[in-house]
Amino acid sequence: MEYVLTLIGQPGANAVSDKFVARAGVALDKAGARVEDTTWLAPETAADISFHDVDWTRGYESVVAELSGQPIDIAVQRPADRKKRLLVADMDSTIIAQECLDELADLAGVGAKVAELTARAMAGELDFADALRERVEMLAGVSAALLQETFDERVTLNPGARTLVKTMTSNGAVTALVSGGFQFFTSRVAEAAGFGSFGGNLFEIEGDKLTGRITGHIVGAEAKQTTLEALMAEHSIPAESTLAVGDGANDIPMLKAAGLGVAVRPKPVVRDAADVTLDHGDLTALLYVQGYRLDEFVD
Repeated sequence: MEYVLTLIGQPGANAVSDKFVARAGVALDKAGARVEDTTWLAPETAADISFHDVDWTRGYESVVAELSGQPIDIAVQRPADRKKRLLVADMDSTIIAQECLDELADLAGVGAKVAELTARAMAGELDFADALRERVEMLAGVSAALLQETFDERVTLNPGARTLVKTMTSNGAVTALVSGGFQFFTSRVAEAAGFGSFGGNLFEIEGDKLTGRITGHIVGAEAKQTTLEALMAEHSIPAESTLAVGDGANDIPMLKAAGLGVAVRPKPVVRDAADVTLDHGDLTALLYVQGYRLDEFVD
């Protein structure tokens, strides 16, 4: 059976040199693989190594051991259906660098309390819905104007986010931003990054102030998976042609349901649920994983 192993580093860091590509090839050979072609996706940033005649886990583990300690992400997959037709992405700490609710709470003066609950919920230590309600309750009476201030002053796209979305969209993919956070932020982040659709929770607002309550059904782990599956059905996209990306415990169901589930600098509980984990590359690494070359990127 044929596989492709992809080595990815941070753009500009020159981490994926000829030396490390050669070491990966030797590691695959020692694992019993027959190594075929090496294809550079971006000089000193990303390379594909094709191999077969060995179980992928054995080849992967051999390369991981060989390159241990290097700032290089490693992915192994079948070459078929690499370029995905559907991207469903988490927002907080994935597409953006922040947790919006934490930033809002910080401006409101209750940042430490909210951030602690966020961290525990994302690590899978607390029920997501209960923790979300508790965090929002702490914001009761906060001016709704603080929402826009939070977005303007605190929220930033992670490097590579816009390139990821625009490149996939230009190649015909459907893109959606889903979040256990709030639509006030997902709508703006989706527009900034170029996502085709967005989802999230709704703050209840009365008299220009947050009431501390959430309107409607809470968007959590189940809703994220449901969004993925609904878009698959709507656009007749098979599971193997889908990509989901996230970092927290509430992303696990959609990561498992997607053809390719990618965890970006994830909480420990998320690592085992993902097909690929990215600890070093920026979000353009998701394009390299799909086999895109640097000259195919759309900025």
